[in-house]
Amino acid sequence: MLGELLLTAGALILLFLGWQLWWNDAIMAGQQSSAASDLSAEWLEEGRSARGDAPEPPTETEDYGDPVVDASEHANGESFAVMYVPRFGDGSQRRIAEGTGADVLNSTYLGVGHYAGTQMPGEVGNFAIASHRSAYGGGMHEIEQLQLGDAIYIQTQDGWYTYRFRDFEYVTPEAVDVLAPVPHHPDLQPTDRIVTLTSCNPLYSTAERIIAYGVLESWRPGSAGPPAEIADVVATWES
Repeated sequence: MLGELLLTAGALILLFLGWQLWWNDAIMAGQQSSAASDLSAEWLEEGRSARGDAPEPPTETEDYGDPVVDASEHANGESFAVMYVPRFGDGSQRRIAEGTGADVLNSTYLGVGHYAGTQMPGEVGNFAIASHRSAYGGGMHEIEQLQLGDAIYIQTQDGWYTYRFRDFEYVTPEAVDVLAPVPHHPDLQPTDRIVTLTSCNPLYSTAERIIAYGVLESWRPGSAGPPAEIADVVATWES
């Protein structure tokens, strides 16, 4: 009798873990993706309104100058950007909010957090963000699949920032110097505009951190619309 009870308890535990790591994760991923689409659509409409009756500028050849950098102070949990990484697959768009606590990373409509004190999109230095790989929507579930040159798109109310993936690094959870304006060199003055994606590693573990670095390639204002490479995908977010 005791053996049967233990087997039943074990089965229930496995079912709960399966629900937490797969089913609940999938539900939250859909909720986070939908919330990101809603915010993106709002900014897209603002961009069209700003353009008015003016013809759309050339999609890729226009020089828009230095990126606009958001100088606002964002409260913890406040959404200020959307991240979309094509390598992560359809529905991978996520809101980026200030802060990296459970209220952001475990949220049903956020999922990606900005490390307070690091730079903002397009700014010289290090725009550093974090997300889960497993559970709670898994905003960076496929981070290890990034390949050299992969695009990392960041949309804000100001426009679109296109970063290109450059390299991976694996560090301990205590290696906070990866968040410095020049990663691992906090005393150096930054000259590049980089993005740093951080998540737990290996999958289903918090033993270490996987770090993905990217460098800003281009910027375009919201009135110019999304980059041509993802325009069709972004259009579906408004439907």
